[in-house]
Amino acid sequence: QVQLVESGGGLVQAGGSLRLSCAASRRYVTGWFRQAPGKEREFVAAISWSGDNTDYLDSVKGRFTISRDIATNTVYLRMNSLKPEDTAVYYCAVRRLPGLQYAPGDYEYWGQGTQVTVSS
Repeated sequence: QVQLVESGGGLVQAGGSLRLSCAASRRYVTGWFRQAPGKEREFVAAISWSGDNTDYLDSVKGRFTISRDIATNTVYLRMNSLKPEDTAVYYCAVRRLPGLQYAPGDYEYWGQGTQVTVSS
C-alpha cells in the first residue's frame, strides 16, 4: 500500500502564491490533479521519476512549477499568480509504471486532497 501525505493548501488572495507538498515512501511518477465543485477532476501537472520531464495544464503554464526532492521523496507544486478559477481540492497521485500520464485513471494511488481557495 502506497501512502501519500499532502499539505500546503489554504486561502489566498488572487495574485498570491502557495506551495503544495506530496510526501511518499519512495519515488514514483507523480501527478497533481484538481477538482472544483460540480466539475470533473482535471490534470494539473506531472513529473517523471527522475524529475527530468514535466508537463502542465495549459492554463497553469508559466504560473505553476512541479518539482521533486529526491532525498525526501517529496513532490512540490509551487503555484504563483493564483486566480479565483484555480480554487479546487488539489490531489497528488502516483503511478508505478514509467511515463507521464494525464488521465486520473492512469494513476494508482491518491492523496487525501488539500483545499486551495483563491479569493478575488
